[in-house]
Amino acid sequence: MAGPVEQQIHRDPALFYWILLPITIVMILTGILRHYLTTLLQTAPKPPTPQKLRETRALHHAQLLRTQNPQIPRASFERRKETFITGAHAGAFLAGGPEAREKGKPNPLSDPAMMEGMMGAMKGNVAMMVPQSLIMGWINAFFAGYVIMKLPFPLTPQFKQMLQAGVGTRDLDVRWVSSLSWYFLTLFGLQPVYNFILGSNNAASQMQQQMQQQQMGGNPLGGAEDPNKVFVNEAENLEVVEYWSVLGGVEERVLGRLQAVA
Repeated sequence: MAGPVEQQIHRDPALFYWILLPITIVMILTGILRHYLTTLLQTAPKPPTPQKLRETRALHHAQLLRTQNPQIPRASFERRKETFITGAHAGAFLAGGPEAREKGKPNPLSDPAMMEGMMGAMKGNVAMMVPQSLIMGWINAFFAGYVIMKLPFPLTPQFKQMLQAGVGTRDLDVRWVSSLSWYFLTLFGLQPVYNFILGSNNAASQMQQQMQQQQMGGNPLGGAEDPNKVFVNEAENLEVVEYWSVLGGVEERVLGRLQAVA
């Protein structure tokens, strides 16, 4: 029994030089331009105040005490645990002092550092969105509806919507790629090229910028968490931690091993 007939489309070879290659080159140059534009728009972050640095380090030390307590003696653990719990409930570690316990979440509009961070994020979004919008409009205006290449490996029908955007042909083989889909593929797949040209620490990666936006949260005006609640929660977590040491019963373990060897 004969196998399925492979779908054949007579594609003009000039499409490679007049559509696929220009889109790829424009996307690479746009990524390089976005990298240098983002670098120029970035401002050096202001160093934290000594009070804020003390607050951050106190919380970090408490987290280390909770997760790495087997490395210190029991007496040291209990003394540090009691000191942190007492200070956390009293607000002694807060950057604003004990009187800052009732202030709640800090208002980002009143913090110059937060405002500067939000402005930097907005500049990065503008440097990312404006060029991509112009390129998408350029492709839709001149190259919409073109099928420019065929992938050399088979794919499932689930990839049809991703690879054939802008082409309304239902029976077209899923391996054919439209010009608009090639734009999206290059948008998310050129990171190795950027790493080769600009180095691994570059600002041209679309995926990296999206991850940074997700880490910032949905509402940039929502402000950070209440520092007092963070310290109180960490104190409650530390209260229920049971101490154990890697050196507990080491004498019995060593003697048992020596007896087993003998």
